[in-house]
Amino acid sequence: MAKKSRILYILHYLWDRTDEENRVTISELRKELEDQGFHANRKTIAMDLKELQENGFDIICVRSRQNQYFLGTRGLELAELKLIVDAVQAAKFISLSKSISLIAKVAELASPAQRRSLNRRLYIQGKPKTSNEQVLYTIDLFHTAIADEKSIDFQYIEYTVSKEKVLKHHGKMYHFSPYDLVWDQDRYYVLGWSESHQKISKFRVDRMVRPSISSQPFHLKPDDYNVEKFCGQVFQMYDGLNEEVQLLCSGDIMKNIVDRFGEDVRTTPMPDGRVRVTATISVSPTFFAWVFTYGEKIRIESPEWVRKAYLKQLEAAYNRQKDE
Repeated sequence: MAKKSRILYILHYLWDRTDEENRVTISELRKELEDQGFHANRKTIAMDLKELQENGFDIICVRSRQNQYFLGTRGLELAELKLIVDAVQAAKFISLSKSISLIAKVAELASPAQRRSLNRRLYIQGKPKTSNEQVLYTIDLFHTAIADEKSIDFQYIEYTVSKEKVLKHHGKMYHFSPYDLVWDQDRYYVLGWSESHQKISKFRVDRMVRPSISSQPFHLKPDDYNVEKFCGQVFQMYDGLNEEVQLLCSGDIMKNIVDRFGEDVRTTPMPDGRVRVTATISVSPTFFAWVFTYGEKIRIESPEWVRKAYLKQLEAAYNRQKDE
């Protein structure tokens, strides 16, 4: 038992205090062990280190007058840990307090010297954090429900004109069969069958209140359900009438077209350098706003009703501005 405790202490010491630039000799380990009440000599410590190596721990020995040891691989490289920290800081669905807690836990996977470099300050333009502290647990609940094909009950919040949070429809309980979680525009959405809407719908996870596994039956996925197709049609997560639309676009915004519709979008190069884009989208004010962003570089060609609806939106916006 004493030997196991000694080996565990050595492993803990190497994990917590060593890396490639901070090594320890057997003499230093022996003194540390004796200070902690362990009996050890150079030979037993060398055997303990060898046993740890044989059991898969990446303990590196740097040969010198006094051999120096440190823990090499920790599962994740420092660059990977930094990436995780940046992602946690950037994610809007993780509250500030939960972000601080998660980053502290991630830092424990690095050596003490490396932890200082994980104390990063990443500025995210225009990305306020959620105030919902339960989002991570809600996401985990949905992962479980999706895997086990269980339905979920929850309430949903909305905001009054004074920015007050209130329960939607006076606290109505939604019954929902989740199929997929989608991360879009730094927000988590869940897609599935809504009993109240009687169709595939999506909800913002951070706006859910008191979600729980339901005793009601799970609604199986419709045969034609496809998450990629659904997300592609529901443009920027706004519902509208799905329609195949042709757009005539300037060639210099092809990267924006690919970003919006994906690399598989149907395109036809035109002799004048423009490109005709054919995509099935959700015709909505959000789609029209996106088209307007590019001004003369995008023109809606067909169908005619979509083109006219866009012109009507522009005319209405112009008249409102003129009246003001």
